[in-house]
Amino acid sequence: MDFIGGGAKNYTQFLKFLGDKKLLGSPFQINFPRPTAANGSQKFENMTAANPKAKACNDTDEAFRCACIDCPGSCPELAKVTEQEFCHVGALPCLSFAVIIVYSVFLILLVTAVSGHVAYQKHNQRKSERLQLLQDAALSDDEDEGDMVHNAGMIDRPQRHYKLNTICDNIFNSLGRTCATYPLITIGASVLVVVVLSTGWINFEIETDPVRLWVAPSSAAAKEKEFFDENFGPFYRAEQAFVVNDTHSSGPGPVLSYDTLMWWFDVESRVQHRISSEERVTLSDVCFNPTGEGCVVQSLTGYFGGSFSNVDSDTWQSELKHCTESPASQECLPDFQQPLSKDSILGGYKDGDVLSSEAMVTTWVVNNYQPGTDGEARAMDWEKSLQSVLKDAQREAKDMGLRLSFSTERSVEEELNETTNTDAEIVVISYIVMFLYASLALGSTTLSVRSILHNPANALVASKFTLGVVGIVIVLMSVSASVGLFSACGIKVTLIIAEVIPFLVLAVGVDNIFLIVHEFEGVNVSHPDEDVEIRIAKALGRMGPSILLSASTETIAFALGAAVGMPAVKNFAVYAAGAVLINALLQVTMFVSVLALNQRRVEDSRADCFPFLKVNRADVGSAHGAGAYGYDDEGPLQKFIRKAYAPALLNRKVKVTIVVIFLGLFTAGLALIPEVALGLDQRIAFPRGSYLIPYFNDLDEYFNTGPPVYFVVQDLAVTERKHQREICGRYSTCDSYSLTNVLEQESKRPNISYISGSTASWFDDYFTWLNPSNKACCVEHGETCFKGRNPPWNITLYGMPEGEEFIHYLTKWLHSPTNAECPFGGAAPYSTALVIDPSQHPPSVPASHFRTSHTPLRSQSDFIDAYASARRIADTVSESQSIKVFPYSKFYIFIDQYASIIRLTGTLIGSALAIIFVLSSLLLGSIPTGLLITLTVAMIVTDIIGTMALAGVSLNAISLVNLVICVGIGVEFCAHVARAFMFPSKSVMEKAKGKYRGRDLRAWTALVNVGGSVFSGIGVTKFLGVFVLAFTRSKIFEIYYFRIWLALVILAALHALVFLPVGLSLVGGEGYVDSESDGSLEEDLAARRYRALLPEDDYDSDDY
Repeated sequence: MDFIGGGAKNYTQFLKFLGDKKLLGSPFQINFPRPTAANGSQKFENMTAANPKAKACNDTDEAFRCACIDCPGSCPELAKVTEQEFCHVGALPCLSFAVIIVYSVFLILLVTAVSGHVAYQKHNQRKSERLQLLQDAALSDDEDEGDMVHNAGMIDRPQRHYKLNTICDNIFNSLGRTCATYPLITIGASVLVVVVLSTGWINFEIETDPVRLWVAPSSAAAKEKEFFDENFGPFYRAEQAFVVNDTHSSGPGPVLSYDTLMWWFDVESRVQHRISSEERVTLSDVCFNPTGEGCVVQSLTGYFGGSFSNVDSDTWQSELKHCTESPASQECLPDFQQPLSKDSILGGYKDGDVLSSEAMVTTWVVNNYQPGTDGEARAMDWEKSLQSVLKDAQREAKDMGLRLSFSTERSVEEELNETTNTDAEIVVISYIVMFLYASLALGSTTLSVRSILHNPANALVASKFTLGVVGIVIVLMSVSASVGLFSACGIKVTLIIAEVIPFLVLAVGVDNIFLIVHEFEGVNVSHPDEDVEIRIAKALGRMGPSILLSASTETIAFALGAAVGMPAVKNFAVYAAGAVLINALLQVTMFVSVLALNQRRVEDSRADCFPFLKVNRADVGSAHGAGAYGYDDEGPLQKFIRKAYAPALLNRKVKVTIVVIFLGLFTAGLALIPEVALGLDQRIAFPRGSYLIPYFNDLDEYFNTGPPVYFVVQDLAVTERKHQREICGRYSTCDSYSLTNVLEQESKRPNISYISGSTASWFDDYFTWLNPSNKACCVEHGETCFKGRNPPWNITLYGMPEGEEFIHYLTKWLHSPTNAECPFGGAAPYSTALVIDPSQHPPSVPASHFRTSHTPLRSQSDFIDAYASARRIADTVSESQSIKVFPYSKFYIFIDQYASIIRLTGTLIGSALAIIFVLSSLLLGSIPTGLLITLTVAMIVTDIIGTMALAGVSLNAISLVNLVICVGIGVEFCAHVARAFMFPSKSVMEKAKGKYRGRDLRAWTALVNVGGSVFSGIGVTKFLGVFVLAFTRSKIFEIYYFRIWLALVILAALHALVFLPVGLSLVGGEGYVDSESDGSLEEDLAARRYRALLPEDDYDSDDY
């Protein structure tokens, strides 16, 4: 004590020793007051010893309690968030595991049943052989029955009539007769109606704005974007460039060097001074400049004041390191006076060494404006000049051994349009190929080689190329009428509609044309002596109900999509439903009339394509197409189906195998559903070789800053203390679960919240600006605000501004600059962060936002999860504080679709399947058959979804539209086969010659009757068109159209022509008499007369 206390004996002596000015002591005199006066009285009678108990930073006493940002103990404990986990059994999702188990059990039961059946059959066979030895070897009467019963299969011919089908037959019969009787009037009226509907093209508009395409106007995301834009202005236009050193064979290396800096300073100078060509504006005219002192340009050049003269060749490296470590230092602040984060300007550095950076990043922030305004035109014009400068810089970078990638706000839309232009050629070629095939194949349906060899002139007359062309023209007319009709209604066309609707209508239309023509040729052969009008009526009477079935189910299934809010899907559904309906109406009216005229041309021996030329040597007209002239009612494909394919398919063992295989495919499709990813990688949307693809690659690789996210507060009376506590974070009386406190805590678990970094709270910075200790901040009338105020400024918010005083200082703060003397000014960081409404009394703040940022988002799943997390945070705060809060980031508007797309997909497909079941059961008069059609279409769609998982096709609005198309075309494949099964043609059934009975007979009849038309009309036509798409330069077309449509054509054809006939032969409903094929005695004799002309070996049972 003598040494450290100077010999002090009590505390007063010790304090005197400490306060005396002396060497190695106090540098100045400190006089501590004595508790006892000279007269012995006590100076501090009321003074007591301090409470030695220390206070915790999270003490309940507001006078001692610290804010959450300074004291973790004061922070709220957030509820645990369990990441969405899907049920798994080992590595397999539960759905996949379950369907595999079910299918395995099915196989075991099937093998057991088949084994037992085989064993039982062998036992019976041995027993029968033993009995045979005991009997006479003479032929039994049963063995002679085959010679007595000519066509036993006809015993199973349906005997019932279905009233609804009879009504439909009669209606279409009358319609066909009328159209064939008055063909010119029908054609003229059809053309007139289409022309009138097509006048709506004057209102034709293509919607290219992604926001208006993928987001429903009534959705929360659309309304929130609209609110944000109206109150805070549209989000800034971002122009960004990457300079990367990765062109060497040795791999990426450091990009920073004195020469590189010199060049890049020059590039930025050219950008700054470049004058746009049309609007004559420079960067300073369009840039975001909140302080009025400089444009917001995030670049390492900002560390050096934007001038290369400040870069010293010897010290630039140390200066750069200093600024990346202390970006808020005055000498490191750019002109716009906000610190530059190293993660936003440098990328690819290792171990924190910024000098090893492989990439430099520069971002120019440009003001944005509402679409169609002059401001937007100026910004876009300047961006065009920026693109020119950066393209020149790309060539310069290449010469320096570097690589430059860039993107402007207008780049994405430009490249998407380029994709469309690139795809247009491929799409047109695809359609031309389908048109040519359909036209040529239609002409060869019944024109046999034998007929041509017998008399080549027949080909000139019997050709149906013109008929095929007219059929294709009708398809185009239906598309034109649909576009005109709905354009007149103000529904905009999308690029998906322009590219997909013709494909869809062609798939539906060509098939119907093949069926009508094929049926008509059959009627020509069986009823050659009837008038053309009667033959047309019979053909349409039979095929009309089939067309009604497919067209009605497709139209209603597509129309269901109109209930979807997403415009891209909604508009497609409307246009598709209209086009399919109009196409069907034109086919049963205009095409039938053209078919009647064509038949009169044939019977008059006039040349196809040149009907004014008469071919005198042709003999096809003399017998109206009878078989005696080699004019066969069967094409090669139909003969193959009748003689080889159908018999093989209906073999009992083959049927079991087919059921096993197709159920296996269905199981695989179900098992793969959980593997389908969500999202749409932007790079896929660009054509191969696009300059944006390297940019997005660099963005993923080198940009380590996540997109900003704003938590917007609506209609909160922040002038009142209660509501101030609901949003603040730096004051001791802030609510534990206030918005700022919650965001601060969420940033501590970025792997769950996807929130990174501190929150820019305008309220906290505003009240900190009022702190009188910051003497240079709030100054009024030459005095520091709140100096000498009672109550004084404090962290408990007691006595702090409310009401009009709050608005008075808030307005002053928003105009206060940020500088070295006062870093809390609001002009630069918060000038657009809140809205003051002076019309209210007192004035209010109806909208404000709190800015933070997401973690770097690398994949579509990251973007989707980040959006979901922001939604969760906003909903939690809204519920706990009873305030309106929503999150906003620029990409949310595009990600919003994924919050509901799985549910939407299930709803659309499920509703479409329900409609298919109801309509098919009603029009076919059989619930089992309707159920089997629905099951087959469901299997087709499920297998396509499974194919999407294998082919890397993710689920988004584009693939959703394609899945809806798959439902429609799946119905088209199946409906005609099912109807031909339920209402079998008598003349075709008789060709079976007793080989089949019951359902097998009707399944064989359906395949022979319409199988060839379905295969040629849809399968081959679509396959050729899809094959052309394989040569597209567009990745999005190759993935989302070629892959899905190829899978559709193959799977739908297999299911309709392989699985469905087998299913019908096993569980199909009871058939009905087809009134059109159930003719009079005279008609039956006429048909038999024709068959008598055929060589016997053509229908010999041995040929089957």
